[in-house]
Amino acid sequence: MNKLKMGIIGAGGIAQQRHIPAYLNIKEKVEITAVHDRNHDRAIEVAERFEIPHVFKNYNALFTEVDAVTICTPNKFHAEIAIAAMEAGVHVLCEKPMAITTEECEAMIEASQKSNKLLSIAYHYRFTEAGQVAKQAVKADEIGAPLVTRAQAMRRRKVPGWGVFTNKDLQGGGSLIDYGCHLLDLSMWLLGDPEPVEVMGTTYNTLSRSPNQVNDWGAFDHETFEVDDHVSAYIKFENDISLQFECSWAANIKEDAQHLSISGAAGGLNVYPYELYQSRHGKMMTTTAELDYSEENAGLRQAQNFVESCLGETALLVKPEQARNVTKIIEAIYASSEKGTSVKLRSDSI
Repeated sequence: MNKLKMGIIGAGGIAQQRHIPAYLNIKEKVEITAVHDRNHDRAIEVAERFEIPHVFKNYNALFTEVDAVTICTPNKFHAEIAIAAMEAGVHVLCEKPMAITTEECEAMIEASQKSNKLLSIAYHYRFTEAGQVAKQAVKADEIGAPLVTRAQAMRRRKVPGWGVFTNKDLQGGGSLIDYGCHLLDLSMWLLGDPEPVEVMGTTYNTLSRSPNQVNDWGAFDHETFEVDDHVSAYIKFENDISLQFECSWAANIKEDAQHLSISGAAGGLNVYPYELYQSRHGKMMTTTAELDYSEENAGLRQAQNFVESCLGETALLVKPEQARNVTKIIEAIYASSEKGTSVKLRSDSI
């Protein structure tokens, strides 16, 4: 069987900790043949560490050696590199978020359609066992029509003090675009990808602008901190589905917390931990299950799905149109906070 030739663009932490190890675990189907990073010394170091044969100073030259690429750069460069790759005849798995703006996402989708090359986004929470089981429950109509969803992605005093996470120009935002996007994507996927209609959001960075920092994830300059560290939003979808959403890098809470629950017309479910609530024999019954939440395992399943999709063996789990809608909501939350009013995403929204 021919192996998929994979290139890595951006050789930082997420490439080294998730994507490269995942591909190395499925060597029978994929081989990493090339790497590029704007820091050429880092690219050389990663190539030596993982025995990657080719190192390129120019990512366009890398395209000639591969069938697919995994893009792990700052968000600002996602669209530019993904479009160039697909135009060169190369499949793309791009780290989340898809891009900083919806307009960039649309350009990426257009490039994928014109080139007939696959484009997927690394929303790996879908690939956890808990996410998969929750999706099966919703599809099996275990909770009936979804009504209200609640999602939280909360970290206690954990602003990333490394890399470019707090650089607005390179990343486009902070806690929302970096961490909250995962819970937005998982929520919308579980709901069946309803069309977003209207968004009301508020962003904060008061805590991280304070000179008196308590931060578990390294030091950062509070005077130049320019992105959100806490966000709240209310999102209305078609069919009167609503989502109450909150995310933070720096919350003053007891401990980190992830929450995703859906209340439906016939029952409900909770993802963290997994529980299913249903009315039976005149009583509300709770069904529980011990499920896997490992991001490492999810990363492996994600790699398998992308590689097998490129080889024509399966279909992509994360479609670019779905990822675009996550970016559309993120963009609307930021716009709503800036304007101080809701943002309507559909002309007939009330």
